[in-house]
Amino acid sequence: MHTLSASFVLGYHGCDEKVAEAVLSGKNFRKSQNKYDWLGHGIYFWEANPLRGLEFAQEVSHLSRGPNIKYPTVLGAVIDLGYCLDLTTSSGARNALDAFVVLKGLCKKNGTPLPENSTDGLRRNLDCEVIETLHDIQQEQHLEPIDSVKDVFVEGDPVYPGAAFYNKTHIQICIRNHDCIKGVFRVHKSHLQ
Repeated sequence: MHTLSASFVLGYHGCDEKVAEAVLSGKNFRKSQNKYDWLGHGIYFWEANPLRGLEFAQEVSHLSRGPNIKYPTVLGAVIDLGYCLDLTTSSGARNALDAFVVLKGLCKKNGTPLPENSTDGLRRNLDCEVIETLHDIQQEQHLEPIDSVKDVFVEGDPVYPGAAFYNKTHIQICIRNHDCIKGVFRVHKSHLQ
């Protein structure tokens, strides 16, 4: 974990139009607390990718499970990552491995099965529990709480035959500390094409 990166980023949150209007009028974002949230519990943003945020909201609006999105939109936010668990770094990956070892030991001690990620690559129960375990370790050891978690999410289809680039790959940020959100804004339509 660190504060080594450029601290401020622009993040984009796919949601229903009513949620966007409520947040723009001063209400807080609601934290996601699903068992499959791969970066743990918090508020999810796509870094520098407003179109992917909108696409997500549009995709979810057609599902019976998940957030109730009737009118898909995307909301922009200025985010200070603060004390960030950046899983794109060597130290971030080591922190996740250490938390996995602790979680595995706890599951064995309690006689409970280790959570598993789904084969579709989207529901990540194991990853969520590893990150939540890391937050618990920080708290138990009276260490600085983690404000944000960040990683690359490889998703979608190859951009062209044989490509190692995928059309839905993005950098995702999970904000744990709402104070990291310094401001919100409407996304100009020209950024959604």
